[in-house]
Amino acid sequence: MLKAFLLIVVGLAGDPEHGELFHKWGAAMAQASAQVGVTPDRLVYLVDQKGESDTLATGRSTREEIQKALAGFAKAAAPDDVVYVVLLGHGSYNGQEPRFNLPGPDMGPAEFNTLLRQIPSRNAVFVNTASSSGPFVEGLSGPGRTIITATRNGAEQFTTLFGGFFVEAFSSESADADKNRRVSMLEAFLYAKGEVTRAYEREGLLATEHALLDDNGDKEGSQDPSSTGADGKLAAALSIGSAADAAPLPADPKLRALVLERRDLERRVEALRLLKDGMDPAKYASELERLVTELALKTREIRILEGAQNNE
Repeated sequence: MLKAFLLIVVGLAGDPEHGELFHKWGAAMAQASAQVGVTPDRLVYLVDQKGESDTLATGRSTREEIQKALAGFAKAAAPDDVVYVVLLGHGSYNGQEPRFNLPGPDMGPAEFNTLLRQIPSRNAVFVNTASSSGPFVEGLSGPGRTIITATRNGAEQFTTLFGGFFVEAFSSESADADKNRRVSMLEAFLYAKGEVTRAYEREGLLATEHALLDDNGDKEGSQDPSSTGADGKLAAALSIGSAADAAPLPADPKLRALVLERRDLERRVEALRLLKDGMDPAKYASELERLVTELALKTREIRILEGAQNNE
């Protein structure tokens, strides 16, 4: 039976606000993967510094730990298995080479390429959700490789929203477009891309990130992949596992709707915080206050309804 091996890396945050979000996304990815069949021996979750929410973290996100994790996968994975690497954090670009920022030495596509070549699996998925991640497509593209980046080039250097929505896809019913109870890499990409677009449009901002997917080995990513296009066929066939039970929702229709509305508000608050640098300060403060107030009221509605149901 085909098995999935997953490495999640939360890199340097730069500030506490971003750090909290990156850790939240990493923890959510680890939890979702565990619930869809990725066993502890096939899950490595590395963080820049361990926090209270990082109960599934297995180590620190240094170059040495990443090398160790992928070396372990190289020994354990069979040719028919699939290795997944998901990077969450900040990236940088000096005009020639992109880097993913880590505690200690950063890492670029050449180093990751060397490590991936040691793995016998015929298929590998590499997802870099950081800023300036676009050049990773050219650096890692090849047969059996699905490469996803949050930006289309190294010049898109603002913090990206893509990572949060990509992670969210694995516990979202709407991301499962074909309703087969599995979220493919293509479905996760398209879901995240759509949510990013909506987030920028809501705030009336010009998008500063444009995600790419390459899975045909031509070193050129597509912004519009599909299961029948030049890019997207392989990604459509790859999924970490079934997300059917990843995030169970209440059975009661009214409570279920309220929980979904709260989730939407929570992600809008996250998106707004990451868009802060490109917004007018007064508009940002006003919009944040409005969303936080709505979130508090929605949480209150949920608690009242839950209390009423418990007392029945």
